[in-house]
Amino acid sequence: MIMLNLYNCLNTYLVIGAMLFGFGIYGFVARRTIIGMLISSEMILAAASMNFMAFNRFLAPNPSIGKIFTLFIMAIAAAEAAIAIAIVIAVYRNYKSIDTEDLVDLHG
Repeated sequence: MIMLNLYNCLNTYLVIGAMLFGFGIYGFVARRTIIGMLISSEMILAAASMNFMAFNRFLAPNPSIGKIFTLFIMAIAAAEAAIAIAIVIAVYRNYKSIDTEDLVDLHG
C-alpha cells in the first residue's frame, strides 16, 4: 500500500529529479558524440522541470508559478535542441563524423 501513496510525497519527486540530473551529468561527461551530449542536456533540463513542478505542487502558494517556469524550460530546451541539431548537421557535413575527438579543428 505504501507504493501506491508515493506519488503524494515531495521526496519521491526530488529523488527522481536528482537521479535524472545525475544521469544527465554522467551522460554529458561520458558521451563522446554530440547527439549523446544533447540527449544528456535534455535530461538535465527535464530534472529541473520536474523539481519546479514538484515544488509548485507541494510548497508554492500560487500554483501557476511552477508551471510557467516549466513552460519556459521546455521552450529553452526546444530552442537548444533545434540549434544543436543544426550544429550537428553542419559538423557532420564538414567532418563526416560527430565524435567529439574527431573535431580537432574546433579548439579556437
